[in-house]
Amino acid sequence: MSGLTNYIDGKMPLKVGLVGTGYAAKLRAQTFQSDPRSDLVAIAGHTPEKTQEFAQTYQALALDSWQELVERPDLDLVVICTINRDHAAIARAALTAGKHVVVEYPLALEPKAAEEAIALAQAQGKLLHVEHIELLGGVHQALRQSIGEIGTAFYARYCTINPQHPAPRKWTYNPVLFGFPLSAALSRLHRLVDLFGEVVSASTQARFWQDDPEFYSACLCTTRLRFSSGLIGEVIYGKGKTFFQAERKFEVQGEQGTLIFDGEEGKLVRGETTAPIEVGSRRGLFAKDTKMVLDHLLEGTPLYVTPAESLYTLKVADAARESAETGQTVYLKN
Repeated sequence: MSGLTNYIDGKMPLKVGLVGTGYAAKLRAQTFQSDPRSDLVAIAGHTPEKTQEFAQTYQALALDSWQELVERPDLDLVVICTINRDHAAIARAALTAGKHVVVEYPLALEPKAAEEAIALAQAQGKLLHVEHIELLGGVHQALRQSIGEIGTAFYARYCTINPQHPAPRKWTYNPVLFGFPLSAALSRLHRLVDLFGEVVSASTQARFWQDDPEFYSACLCTTRLRFSSGLIGEVIYGKGKTFFQAERKFEVQGEQGTLIFDGEEGKLVRGETTAPIEVGSRRGLFAKDTKMVLDHLLEGTPLYVTPAESLYTLKVADAARESAETGQTVYLKN
């Protein structure tokens, strides 16, 4: 990657611009501020008041727009933690301006826009890293380490239900800003793709409860994926006011046993025996991802996920969207 030599030769700290002032942005900012290898220079947020307050907390400049931020010549890295709709446009602008880019998933809401951003990063010789901290989490790591215990896996089910009373009137409940739920919440599909590989088809149903012309109050998406290995995977994603019981459960059925992760508790079931599985913490994952990016840029160490892998899952999510809209099973071109 071009540019690495300059950093290794002593261009430190790395100058960082951050787009967003929400939860992920806060955790990124804390990490950049505490790491002597980075200097958080500028913040661009949604509203001037919140941007100013956020910037003051981290001794950074508050800017009026992300367009102004990406054009700053003193920035080496732009980190995107804002509404999903704008991810691809900001990434393209930052890459065009010669910056390295980190973006929270999804890179884009449509696969074509993601492909264009990846091609641009390659042409510019810049890093484009799509965050997928679910792969670093304790549940996923425990799954990867334990899956050999159950023989050939043939069925997986991942369900996340988040009741909200009342449903928040925020961008994550706006279909334009958030996107199709399984594209927006890409990690739900990415966990299965990372574990089980190529997807052959997607069959999806989606329902939305909408009391407001801009925001829905609840959504439910279910998709059944058939993998090239023959495994059947089901993903259930629901949130909002129509739900009354939270759930976060991942189970994998194999020919020699079953893995069940309910929240942060894991177990291996074989016949009459049940053995607990140790699960690491979910805490600190944004900080870990951020430090890995700095390690990669400054020391050349590898990252844990590639943009191409994220793009593939986005194509699976787009097939799920098409299936939900048409009522037909959609087959992927692999």
